[in-house]
Amino acid sequence: MIIYNITANVSLEIVDKWLKWMKEVHIPHVMKTNMFVSASINRIISNSDSGITYAIAYKCNSLQDLQKYEISFSKNLRVEYDLKFAQSAPTFRTIMEVLDEF
Repeated sequence: MIIYNITANVSLEIVDKWLKWMKEVHIPHVMKTNMFVSASINRIISNSDSGITYAIAYKCNSLQDLQKYEISFSKNLRVEYDLKFAQSAPTFRTIMEVLDEF
């Protein structure tokens, strides 16, 4: 199992708008690609004064599925995100492989 994690530091002024858009628009669009088996929104608990940090974790079955997503779908979805939130909710990505679950 592969976890494709997008971490976003969201400005306090747009948190509600960002969360609503992520839940109602962006994550459903990502899931409609059928490359992922699940998605979760996770709030990173920290003492930061510069916004709220979230990690959106998408699970897929293989690196091949993630690569297909990157090639076929990610560009348009990133452009859509960046037009709305690039300045107020910058992101970075991490790819993890699940070795064991207990």
